[in-house]
Amino acid sequence: MRNPFLAGAVVVMTAALAACGSSADGNGPQAAGAQRPAASGPAVPGPSASTPTPPATPSAGEPEEPTAGPSAPATGPNTPSDAITPATGTFTKKQKEYLEDRVPKGMDPAAVLETGQETCDKLRYLVKADRDTAVGAIATGEIPDAADAVAGLCPRHQDLVDEAAHAYPDGTHTGKKLRPGGYRSASPTAACSWQITGADGRELSSGSSDTGVSRKITIPKSARTFTSTGCYAWLPEGAEG
Repeated sequence: MRNPFLAGAVVVMTAALAACGSSADGNGPQAAGAQRPAASGPAVPGPSASTPTPPATPSAGEPEEPTAGPSAPATGPNTPSDAITPATGTFTKKQKEYLEDRVPKGMDPAAVLETGQETCDKLRYLVKADRDTAVGAIATGEIPDAADAVAGLCPRHQDLVDEAAHAYPDGTHTGKKLRPGGYRSASPTAACSWQITGADGRELSSGSSDTGVSRKITIPKSARTFTSTGCYAWLPEGAEG
């Protein structure tokens, strides 16, 4: 389940980033002299505010138009690292390292860099608003490719990526994926519930919360399955900043 906090936070973030026009991390395309691609604002995790429009029903006797399937990701050879250059200026060493093996032939490398920098911008904003939400967004995959962007463009946020690697997003977790210890829910909804079971499906503990307030649980060594719904993500205790 997506975090409703992100939807509102991102509206403010998008306006703030547009007003600034550049990243505080100093690694955006502007730092390299490349022109910033036009955009309507960074794509942000969170529920969509609009409802999908159903396809129009063809009139009687008219043939139905074929429905296009989901667009496939760009494939093909990438631009050699020594050929990656911006339209103007130069890329920094870290920017070149991030872009290596990421720029399909024929694509503007500044656009690829922009995607990574937007990820850093999202994290920079969210961590100021609510650190647990920032970590949860990485753990749930709502901010995709965060690990690569952080490693190459904004290493100051590496602690968020490290914590997210030990967090549990909503869903069912079993076997070796279970790590005993204490956890707290990050930005839970008003329909947060969880259950921990042991061998033979025997319930060890369970609970729910309709307050939206963070709760704490302990996953024992005897746990075999941990299921969470509506809690967004569970972060390891003792890791908050």
